[in-house]
This record gives sequence, structure tokens and C-alpha cells, in this order.
Amino acid sequence: MPFVTIGGITLHHRYVEAKGRTPPVVFINSLGTDLRIWDEVVTLLAGEMPLLVYDKRGHGLSDNGNGVRSIDDHVDDLCALVDHFGFDKIVLFGLSVGGMIAQGFHARHPERVEGLILSDTAHKIGTAESWNSRIAAVERFGIDAIADGVMKVWFTPDFHAARAADLAGCRNMLTRQALPGYIGTCKAVRDADFTESARCIAVPTLCIAGDRDGSTPPDLVRSLADLIPGARFEIIRNAGHIPCIEQPEALVALIRGFIASLAPGAETHG
Repeated sequence: MPFVTIGGITLHHRYVEAKGRTPPVVFINSLGTDLRIWDEVVTLLAGEMPLLVYDKRGHGLSDNGNGVRSIDDHVDDLCALVDHFGFDKIVLFGLSVGGMIAQGFHARHPERVEGLILSDTAHKIGTAESWNSRIAAVERFGIDAIADGVMKVWFTPDFHAARAADLAGCRNMLTRQALPGYIGTCKAVRDADFTESARCIAVPTLCIAGDRDGSTPPDLVRSLADLIPGARFEIIRNAGHIPCIEQPEALVALIRGFIASLAPGAETHG
């Protein structure tokens, strides 16, 4: 079954095995989404490397447990999930808040991280005022009240025009998230600041930004890359905040190149 109860919380996940010596890649999704955002990426990479996707606490089909008080709660769940699968070294792919969770995991267990892919994320996202405004709106009117605005930063105008059915499905995914998990994670992002720990990241790191991302614009993602010694920065064209849905082929090409660079004897990544 794609569910496991660890640390008193049940997490929904999907694990795709692969032969060879490639480290497992663990994907951590963004605020208001679930593991389905990785479907196309998993399809394209299946068999090439072990892949683990999961619904973080309070999202998708996973429990909210005792709630989300900080990014540490999400990091706790990720640590427990990695232990459950018995992974030694892993590559973490974090999207948006998932990138903050990945940074938190590295800060706690740097010896277990083979590499980091940080997509459409930053060391510090938004301001207390912007997050408090969002939280107040959602508490009063529900996620539906902000959904259209979120779709505008998640996806480009071209996506809105050409993929109306996919857009509607993604909007449904967002609005059907449980309020406690969504609001708790908003508060966690509001209070998180990985500026200092980013400077201490000493593993190969790839930072990626959609060129039309209205949530974490390329300049913000580049500022994260500038903090991390030797980090590489790449832009995906014609993509908003969720390139794994809008431009999966371009994203997969970057993932393949990064994983190849980690192989023994490969050219130093940087």
C-alpha cells in the first residue's frame, strides 16, 4: 500500500525502484499541491534512478498529525520517511516550500545528502505581512478565494490559454487541500529563514527557476544560488512556479544532467 505510519503520522507516498548505483531522488512538493504534480517527471525518469514522491504533512492524502508549527515538522517527516526506506545517501529535489524542507534536512543531516536540486524556492520566501495577509484571507474565505491569483503565478499565460483542463485540475487540487495543513505550512514558510544555513551547504547543488515564476522569481532563486558555494543556476523557459507540470521535459533534462554529474569520475559540478 502507498501509505506508511511513522512517528505517529500516516504519509502517502509512491516509490519507483530502479537498478544501478544511482542515489534515490526524493521529491518534495510545493504548498497546496500533492504528489501528483510529479506524475510526468516520474513517467519520464522511471527505471533510470530510484524515485520517491510523497504528500507532505497536511497535504494530499497524508495526515496533518499534531499540525504544522514550523518547517521542522516537515523535516521530521522527511527524515522518518528516508529512514523507513533505509536510504543511506539521497538526492533531494525540493519545489518551493519543498526546497526549504530540503535545506532543513541538509542542515540536520548533511552527511546523508548526495546533492540538492532546489526549484523555484529560496532561503527566505515572502514577508511576514504578505503571508499574514494570505493566512487571514484563507481563514476567512477559504482557499478558493485566492485560487485564481495563485494560478496566475503557478502557470504562464500560455498554459492558461492552451491547457484549460489541466489548469482546472490544478485549481481543484489546490482548493481541496485541507485548511489546517495549508495554513500551518503558510505559517511555517513565513517564519523560515535559511540564509545562514545555505552558506554552509557543501554538496553539489542545482538551483532552478521558471522564467515566468511570479511566486519565487528568477532573481530570488539566483540569490539562493549565490549563497551556496559552487551552486549552479538554471532557468527553464516558458514556465511559471510549477515547471514539473508546465515543462517536464526541460526539467527532466536538468535532473538527468545533475545526476550524471554525481557519478564517480564525473566532472566536478559547479
